[in-house]
Amino acid sequence: MKKRKPLVSIIVNCYNGSEFLREALRSLKMQTYKNFEVIFWDNRSTDDSKKIFNSLKDKRFRYFLANKRTPLYCARNLAIKKSKGQFISFLDADDLWLPKKLSLQIPLFKNPEVGVVYSKLLIYNNSTKKKKIHVNRNLAEGKIFDKIINNYNVGIITTVIRRKYFLELKKKFDQRYTHIGDFDLFLRLSKICEFRAIQEPTAIYRAHGKNLTTIDRFGSIKEFENWLKENRKNLNTTQLNGIESLINYKKFIFYKLNDKFLNALKIFFIGKSFSISIKKILILLIPSKILKKIFWY
Repeated sequence: MKKRKPLVSIIVNCYNGSEFLREALRSLKMQTYKNFEVIFWDNRSTDDSKKIFNSLKDKRFRYFLANKRTPLYCARNLAIKKSKGQFISFLDADDLWLPKKLSLQIPLFKNPEVGVVYSKLLIYNNSTKKKKIHVNRNLAEGKIFDKIINNYNVGIITTVIRRKYFLELKKKFDQRYTHIGDFDLFLRLSKICEFRAIQEPTAIYRAHGKNLTTIDRFGSIKEFENWLKENRKNLNTTQLNGIESLINYKKFIFYKLNDKFLNALKIFFIGKSFSISIKKILILLIPSKILKKIFWY
């Protein structure tokens, strides 16, 4: 008798996501890996999200209405509690999966020490219809804490998590965060399990101007600073330099995009762990109007 493939729980958190929701859900129906369930967590939407979900009739799709609207990471934790799969994955209501995503990823869990499989990611500009890959170099594999704290590139919509390791975490998604809950979660997972990577895109992130990371860049910076304050004592010098460099680079970009040249100049010359490169010199000199076309997500 043929062994049944493991069940994958796909968490779709939605709050007023009707504009792109139908396309997102159809990308799940197109998966070549068939043994999955969709946990659709309706975070008290007031648009047609429920109607769109119900129109895509599929026994694998399960609808849950939140008792009250909550922040994203609280909603994710609540949705996961409703899931049954051996593996957990995520798709936001405005993004897409490519058809072979799960078929490529699930076989990499043969080693029980592998707790997360992730991949490269395509960024899609909804205005210009252009796509670009989010990182060109190979993604790290194995025990990758040191690598991703210095250069974080784990896109949550590309990930599959073995439930066993998720449950081992004392804290699931940290509900205090609005922006960096993914970063915090995958860093903690990278301390207790191995990661494997698909060196090609398996998902598409849609940049449409209303993405939280775009409209509130400074909020993300403040959360990174708070994370560093709490975790500083647990980091070695290299790790500390890596996260300080990340924070200052984000500040540098934020100041340039918002025409605060003197602030950007200050970061450029005296920012902690901020190494000067040709790329950063060009960013400093390029007018903000042009820079906004480059940093569109």
